[in-house]
Amino acid sequence: MRHRMDHRKLGRTSEHRIAMLRNQAVSLVRHDRLQTTLEKAKELRRFVEKLITLAKKDTLTSRRNAAKDIHDPAALKKLFSDLGPLYAQRPGGYTRIIKLGTRRGDGAQMALIELVDREAKKEDAGKGKGGKKSAAKPSKKKAEAAAEEMEAEATAEEPAEEQAEKASKPKTGKAAKPKTPSKKAEPAEKKTAKAEPKKAAPKKKAEPAKKPAEKKAATKDEAVEKKETAGKSGAGDAGETAGKEPAEEK
Repeated sequence: MRHRMDHRKLGRTSEHRIAMLRNQAVSLVRHDRLQTTLEKAKELRRFVEKLITLAKKDTLTSRRNAAKDIHDPAALKKLFSDLGPLYAQRPGGYTRIIKLGTRRGDGAQMALIELVDREAKKEDAGKGKGGKKSAAKPSKKKAEAAAEEMEAEATAEEPAEEQAEKASKPKTGKAAKPKTPSKKAEPAEKKTAKAEPKKAAPKKKAEPAKKPAEKKAATKDEAVEKKETAGKSGAGDAGETAGKEPAEEK
C-alpha cells in the first residue's frame, strides 16, 4: 500500500528532483508545452498548477512565494501577467497530458504536457502583433476599411450646413492645373534639328566625287576620237601616196 508516499522520487535525490521540476516549470511557462516522460509530466503537473493558482492572486506575497520556485524573471512576469488572468475563472485543471507512446532505446513512456486554452491565447496574441507576413495584406485591407468607416462616421456627424458648404465649393485637384510644355520635349526638337544637317552632309560630299568620273569619261571619248581621226588621216595619206607613185612611173 502507498501510505505516506506523497510523490514520485524519479530515481533522484530531493535537491536534484526539486531543481529538475523548477527548470521544467520555467520551460512550460515560457513555451506553453513540454515533452517528457509520463512520470515526470505527472509530477510537473502538480508543481505547475500550484504556481498558477498563486498567480491568480496578483499580490506581493504570492509573487514572492512563486519566485521561490520560478527563478526566471521573464517566466515569472508571464505567469502573473498572462496565465493568472487567463485562468482566473477556471477552478484548477490548467494543464493536460497526452501520451505519445514508448521511447526508442529504453522503452520509457513518453507524454506531452501543455497548458489548456493555449491555442486561443496564441490566436489573440497573433492578432495583437499583426500575425505572420502572409497575414500582413489582410491587415492592411482591414485598416483601410476601418479608416473609411471612420471618415464616413465623421461626415455623418458634421452638421448639414458644413456639408452643404463643402458641396458648393468647387473641387480643385491636380487635373485643374494648366498643362505646361514639358522640358523634355525641347531637347528632342533640338536633336532633330541637329540631325538634319548631318543627313544632308553626305550629299554634298558625293557630288564632287562624280566630277572626276565625268572628266575621265570625257578624256576617254576624246582619246577615241583622236585615234579615229588619226586613222582616217593615215588612210587618206596612204591613198594619196599610192596614187602619186603610178603617175611618176608613167
